[in-house]
Amino acid sequence: MTGAAATTAASSRLLFSRQRQRQRPFLSPFHILPNYRTTQYCKHAEAGARSVQCMAVDAATAASAKSATKSSYELLTLTTWLLKQEQAGVIDAELTIVLSSISMACKQIASLVQRAGISNLTGVQGAVNVQGEDQKKLDVVSNEVFSNCLKSSGRTGIIASEEEDVPVAVEESYSGNYIVVFDPLDGSSNIDAAVSTGSIFGIYSPNDECLADIDIDDGSTLDSGTQKCVVSVCQPGSNLLAAGYCMYSSSVIFVLTVGKGVYAFTLDPMYGEFVLTTEKVQIPKAGKIYSFNEGNYQLWDDKLKQYMDSLKDPGPSGKPYSARYIGSLVGDFHRTLLYGGIYGYPRDKKSKNGKLRLLYECAPMSFIVEQAGGKGSDGHHRILDIQPQEIHQRVPLFIGSVEEVEKLEKFLA
Repeated sequence: MTGAAATTAASSRLLFSRQRQRQRPFLSPFHILPNYRTTQYCKHAEAGARSVQCMAVDAATAASAKSATKSSYELLTLTTWLLKQEQAGVIDAELTIVLSSISMACKQIASLVQRAGISNLTGVQGAVNVQGEDQKKLDVVSNEVFSNCLKSSGRTGIIASEEEDVPVAVEESYSGNYIVVFDPLDGSSNIDAAVSTGSIFGIYSPNDECLADIDIDDGSTLDSGTQKCVVSVCQPGSNLLAAGYCMYSSSVIFVLTVGKGVYAFTLDPMYGEFVLTTEKVQIPKAGKIYSFNEGNYQLWDDKLKQYMDSLKDPGPSGKPYSARYIGSLVGDFHRTLLYGGIYGYPRDKKSKNGKLRLLYECAPMSFIVEQAGGKGSDGHHRILDIQPQEIHQRVPLFIGSVEEVEKLEKFLA
């Protein structure tokens, strides 16, 4: 065979091989991965066809397929959830960034709490906060962590902390619009015993007229005149845009509401992300658990004593209420949110207005419980309707299942 003939034969075999390869059925990812979720499916035309036909699947079939093929590895993180809320128009991009910065602060504080004994962060700092309470070392560190995360977000104009004497105006080059109030580490008296603690926060929309008058040339705190302005900006809890808390316990749980129900996220240590674990949390309408510091019983007024005695009466059912009290608002509230019942911190002879702060604790928690179908009250009025008169105002708090709070209000009326 001549050289030219050999070349021609080889070319024919190569062409024939390519044609056979083109006739082989094309294997798409839909064939290789049978569990691939899609709202369409593709099928091939007759053998040898080069096109792929796609047909739409009806909604019912798609939903059925989705539920049947849901992966055990499918996770919805807090970041993804916030982006979905933004896409749905529930929150804006600015608020998404603020909430993301808060979640980052909570992760840092969670790590500090877990390592407190190792890092020598237990015990008192040696200072007293504006409430007249001894500051724990972690109080100071947690406040700094929370403040730094909010300032660096570039979306907060004013931040107010339970640990600070006055609100702080964020430096102009970093400032945004939102006002954030927070208790960086609630229940810090329990830290040395490794009992549940938590962080609480609330986010308000600004009042532009007040913001225009703020003088931040000195770079930090507001003067007494602008304090009054901040109080008017920190409106009643009914005007909260978002509120939440993070509980540092056997697991780290981030509970959040943006006014459309309550959602709970759990920190996955494997990924370092908060993962959605409970949607649309609903508190039971009634419960058989009460959470009060009964050590102050003799300091309460008679009406409250009568209420407390009624809870201990077995009655026709033969079973009285159960008492559960941790001494950490976040821990006690979280249990009440899940199991129902009532949490209370009333006024007494020592504390005429109770000990919990309206802006940092009572209003955010009441906003959360109402979003979950519960109720927050000072014994006579709805917490969210109370107009704050000062930054660190204290109010009595009774919060929990609707029926239990209303029962208490009848005794106090």
